[in-house]
Amino acid sequence: MKSKISKGFTLVELLVVIAIIGVLVGLLLPAVQAAREAARRMSCSNNFKQIGLAMHNYESTYRQLPLQGGGTSTLISGREKTPGSNSLELSALVGFTPFIEQQALWEQISNPYQVPAGEPGAGNVYAAMGPYPGRSFSRLVASDAGPYNPFESDIPTFRCPSDPGVGLPAMGRTNYGVCMGDSADVTNLGQIYNTNGTAKSTTIFQEANASNRGFFKSQLKSTFRDVLDGLSNTIAMGEMITDIGDNDKRSTPVNGNSGPTAPLKSTGGALSCETFVDSDRPLFWDSGAPFTSSSVDNRRGYRWAWGLHLHSGVYTVLPPNREMCFSANWHQSEAVCPPSSRHQGGAHVLMGDGAVKFITDSIDAGNLGGRAMVSVDSQNDDAMSMPGSASPFGVWGALGTRASKEVVSDEF
Repeated sequence: MKSKISKGFTLVELLVVIAIIGVLVGLLLPAVQAAREAARRMSCSNNFKQIGLAMHNYESTYRQLPLQGGGTSTLISGREKTPGSNSLELSALVGFTPFIEQQALWEQISNPYQVPAGEPGAGNVYAAMGPYPGRSFSRLVASDAGPYNPFESDIPTFRCPSDPGVGLPAMGRTNYGVCMGDSADVTNLGQIYNTNGTAKSTTIFQEANASNRGFFKSQLKSTFRDVLDGLSNTIAMGEMITDIGDNDKRSTPVNGNSGPTAPLKSTGGALSCETFVDSDRPLFWDSGAPFTSSSVDNRRGYRWAWGLHLHSGVYTVLPPNREMCFSANWHQSEAVCPPSSRHQGGAHVLMGDGAVKFITDSIDAGNLGGRAMVSVDSQNDDAMSMPGSASPFGVWGALGTRASKEVVSDEF
């Protein structure tokens, strides 16, 4: 009689099977992560499309674009206190809120707002359109005015899911900013109007009109009619990362006035901050970089309601994911703030016709080291960067200007 032999796995065979499964899982995980990022990137693009639709609905309703640097100007007991004033420094994103299904938030902003019970300054009432959006976090805590929640809330449509930045010290993050064009001269807040709403000299307006060549103009009215190059050929907005406190060159502002090619408006000035980039880690500043401010709550994309270029603006001077560069030791000085993203190899832009496109880091941006930004300033030593000239910064600059009459025939 033959004995019955039971069949089974040996220990070696079991270990081999486990090893094979482990290898397969190891191979699968990167694919899963890539699929997740692809989904986040698509969601990021969809948010931009929603903002583009809001922009068109706003323009159709009011026959102009929301001002980058609009709001109220009467100073009542100080702009940081109640009832306050925002001194014409609100971003264009504020005007988009009722068109991105944030009607409730818009109602809070456009009407007097009472600080809720249980919060510092409870019962205080802010004026319609809110207080100064640049209030620092430290002064907010110390102030008896209390928080203004409408400006300090994160809005999902303004956030790209690929960006990991969350919470304080930011006071309402955004990953999308309006395009200010290819020149930084007189394109920042406070250059055209005083905080009380009075206009500065006619000379300033002439300088501003010469340099504000983008889809949006700082504190000046913009309409679709102004975009003579065609909505489909002009960038309206760009994507940007928000700072996470790691000295990323794309989100932490540095003073380029001490760089070898300073100031910004001279030939090669766009590269004023390049020397401060860490050669071993090219996405970060080195330890000796002259940061513009020690204030931790003034970093890229920290305040969606503030019309400051640092928080809600992009320029088509340096290509995507290049360094931010300022002309002084102050975050409200003139600056080059390129688009940026957490995606690989480029960043999204919103075209004037509502199309969302992905611009690679390698897009043609002309001779950055040999050209100046368009300006009538005496520091502009580039005869080819006078008002009315073609963009000094190649295809990238041409896409950022609304009326330079340049034909963009290359793929981008």
